Amino acid sequence: MTIAAILQGKGSDVIQVGPTDSVLSAVRLLAEQRIGCVPVVENGQVVGIFSERDLVYRVAQDGPAALDHSVGEVMTAPAITIDDQTPIMHSLSLMTKRRIRHLPVVVDGALAGMISIGDLVKYRIDSIESEAASLRDYIQTA
Repeated sequence: MTIAAILQGKGSDVIQVGPTDSVLSAVRLLAEQRIGCVPVVENGQVVGIFSERDLVYRVAQDGPAALDHSVGEVMTAPAITIDDQTPIMHSLSLMTKRRIRHLPVVVDGALAGMISIGDLVKYRIDSIESEAASLRDYIQTA
């Protein structure tokens, strides 16, 4: 199965920020939406990702002045991205190896969605439960 299957159920609406937005406005957006990161998009292209981790690193370095920076100065760039045809297990492996929790999905150069490690784990659990139910049904009817 590919990432397209998850996006089909989740949708492709993605909250995003621009590189010239202030860190303070991005932090407020994260808090309002109760999310951990946002892709940074400029002219329709994903140019980076801004996460809670980026904020923590910058606050440790600059203190409260970190909030005055632009997102472009603080974001992680380039963002690690996948496309909608990436296998789910490959995406999960990539997140584990790179120690990241979110992947922007880019199709034909444009942002098409955002996948979290929680989305992937939920999909795997649902798949395993479905397979187990099918096996139980098969055994009971055999």
